[in-house]
Amino acid sequence: MGKLILLRHGQSLWNKANLFTGWVDVPLSEQGIEEAFKAGELIRDIPIDVIYTSTLIRAQMTAMLAMSRHESKKTPIFLHDEGKSADWEKIYGEATSAQTIPVHQSWHLNERMYGELQGLNKAETAEKYGADQVHIWRRSYDVPPPNGESLEMTAARTIPYFLESILPELKAGKTILIAAHGNSLRSIIMELDHLSKEEVLSLEVATGHPILYDFTDGKFIKQEDLSSTL
Repeated sequence: MGKLILLRHGQSLWNKANLFTGWVDVPLSEQGIEEAFKAGELIRDIPIDVIYTSTLIRAQMTAMLAMSRHESKKTPIFLHDEGKSADWEKIYGEATSAQTIPVHQSWHLNERMYGELQGLNKAETAEKYGADQVHIWRRSYDVPPPNGESLEMTAARTIPYFLESILPELKAGKTILIAAHGNSLRSIIMELDHLSKEEVLSLEVATGHPILYDFTDGKFIKQEDLSSTL
């Protein structure tokens, strides 16, 4: 039986400042760092075989800080496929290699790209364009912000990546941690829970709170309370 842990990054500095972030590569705030540590305490006893993150630092920081609390004490190792990395980062010590966890990073797991809203204050943007229009940009399924992505467009890159790259690992019985973002995780959850495009609009993914699924007999079963499984 495979296990899947979904973890939205902790509060970033731009979350704290109430700014649209999207693909702007902003690190965690102090609160976000604490959220990552707390998430790590919740999953510390679950053996983890592989980690997937987006290419954005707030997701990567969250994964690494959470894993610093893991009882296995294994070292997460980021894998790279550009240039000479595949050969030059090879680990030759078998005992050392056994104490590592591979970390894959992909832009397919990045947050929704907010286009011309990125870097703007959310409250000021609502005053400029109207709260209803900003709500449509933020919460509709298929209406993107100016020169940005809708949730539908985000799902079009996130779900195929999940099915092609991550699902085979789950079928092999591995436990996978995905550290990503509110909208990329919403699109994955939409696939796992068979949500309609209307149902996914009300889905909230809390920062720094792991969501656990069991994968058995080709089905994903969500654990209602992660703390009760530890």
